[in-house]
Amino acid sequence: MIEISVKGNWVKVPAFQCGDSTIVITGSRIKTARVHDEAWMETELRDPNQCLRKLREPGHRADVFTFTQMPPGTAPEYEYHCEPDSIAVIRLSSFKDWWEGLPQETRKNVRRAEKRGVRVEAAEFDDKLVKNLVELNNSSPMRQGRRYPYYGRSFDQTKRDFCSFADRSDFVCAYFEDEIIGFLKMVYRGQVASVLNLLTKDSHQDKRPANALIKVAVERCAAKGISCLTYGLFNYGNKRDTPITQFKVRNGFEEVLIPRYFVPLTIRGKLYMKLGLHRGILGIFPNRVILTGLAVRAKSYQVLSRCSSMLERPNSNRQMGRSNPPAGSNS
Repeated sequence: MIEISVKGNWVKVPAFQCGDSTIVITGSRIKTARVHDEAWMETELRDPNQCLRKLREPGHRADVFTFTQMPPGTAPEYEYHCEPDSIAVIRLSSFKDWWEGLPQETRKNVRRAEKRGVRVEAAEFDDKLVKNLVELNNSSPMRQGRRYPYYGRSFDQTKRDFCSFADRSDFVCAYFEDEIIGFLKMVYRGQVASVLNLLTKDSHQDKRPANALIKVAVERCAAKGISCLTYGLFNYGNKRDTPITQFKVRNGFEEVLIPRYFVPLTIRGKLYMKLGLHRGILGIFPNRVILTGLAVRAKSYQVLSRCSSMLERPNSNRQMGRSNPPAGSNS
């Protein structure tokens, strides 16, 4: 058993070693075996057949085994069933080529950050950085229309959440005067670098710290001769044309389809794949349904957040809040 982070929570799951990779088994009704921290590993899975042999041994029960190839390789190398993973990638030849290929709006945003006093610097992973990350995490309970799982974490919890791969990562911070307003963590994986964290303070969005951080990340990759910079998924299943996708496009990321393999190991696993359930909710429902659901979720979180704020305020303040509508209100 090892501990892994699932949506910001640390949980114990069964695991075993297969060459240089750790295979973890997650899920309750359907057990899925996958490479632990696959998106941040320096090499892809070397011997899938060895893993399959181990998964068929007693004590390693799983219904489906999944693994992927490492970008920028796009041609399938194995004969197992595969489906494309949509990865956001900047193909780097030089910093100049990347910069000149950006939309004019993005270049203006980078310059705006500089003119408004944003300072971007590399940092060491030490107690000072962790204190800054606690402040950054606690700047907003909501991010991208949903609850932020790292909001309210203690110093020790934050240190644990952000310490992974510290020996082959760059930690880049954006400051306004002496206040941290943005943070980017980038993990090096041979000729590939991957953005693991990108956080900014909503109160300083007018200074465009995210654009400034991406620019510095590309500069550092170009200086190291990195050929690809990745930033998570480009499309999340059928969830498309979202604000985060638009941000990636404006900053020079493009979609690269990488083969992801799925191998059913049990009758239940075969049925699971036949029904398309291995794709998850975002891979089953159409885009319009997903976007409607996301809008409803964001609205409900906003209502809950306002209710929580009202409950935490003194009675006199709550009464004033009800009787005095905000400026510009039609109430």
